[in-house]
Amino acid sequence: MSLKHDELKVHAKSIRKNIVKMIYEANSGHPGGSLSAADLITSLYFNHLKHDPRMPEMENRDRVIFSKGHASPLLYATLAECGYIKQDELQTFRKINSRLQGHPVYHKVEGVEATGGPLGQGFSFGVGVALASRVNKIDYRVYVLLGDGELQEGLVWEAAMAAGHYKLSNMCCMLDYNGLQIDGSVEKVMGVSPVADKFRAFNFNVIEIDGHDYNQIDAAFRLAKAKTDKPTIIIAHTVKGKGVSFMENDYTWHGKAPNKEQTEKALSDIDKM
Repeated sequence: MSLKHDELKVHAKSIRKNIVKMIYEANSGHPGGSLSAADLITSLYFNHLKHDPRMPEMENRDRVIFSKGHASPLLYATLAECGYIKQDELQTFRKINSRLQGHPVYHKVEGVEATGGPLGQGFSFGVGVALASRVNKIDYRVYVLLGDGELQEGLVWEAAMAAGHYKLSNMCCMLDYNGLQIDGSVEKVMGVSPVADKFRAFNFNVIEIDGHDYNQIDAAFRLAKAKTDKPTIIIAHTVKGKGVSFMENDYTWHGKAPNKEQTEKALSDIDKM
């Protein structure tokens, strides 16, 4: 049974607050791109993903791969919100001997389906996982989270070419299109536009949405699931640092931790969303 949008917002707030707390506690991490994709990932896990936290190795579970692995705070906070891991483990983020490192590690944490790190790698891995579904005759979908700066990697387009060629209709990519990366505007650093036209050229079904509008997010996931002849990319236009006033649309919050005062302000802002 799908959650109502008000219920999704409650979960998204909790996830956003945990992202901030984790990064503050570690004094390290990537808040901007974790916060921007939170609504997209919340909707996916609570309304559209075939999964069961009690059976993380369920053979026909849908797979979620964070190709932008630096958004691991979002992944871990979501897994905790769903019940894969305990909430108190989040405070071990990026600490020595913790399972929750800065980039996720495959099979180290329940619910983590791929190791993150080199940008673009998760997309290629996802193509292989989607092909394996067909070869092994196991019915599941593969969801891959990409960053817009990540599109500057050649590996992304090799993966897109393969996904389109093999008509991987069980694959849905989600682009967190917030327009900013570590050094500033994506278009100034290395322009990636026109994104939609490029993916159409690689034989993708392209859906563009407001990545913070749950009506549009839910509709996009339903449309992606209904497409049976090609892979889908959901281009989600988002705000970097969404929910925290001083982080929103500020690229300097791509990869740094807030201090105590900033953390308190961030949590207060999220409460008011």
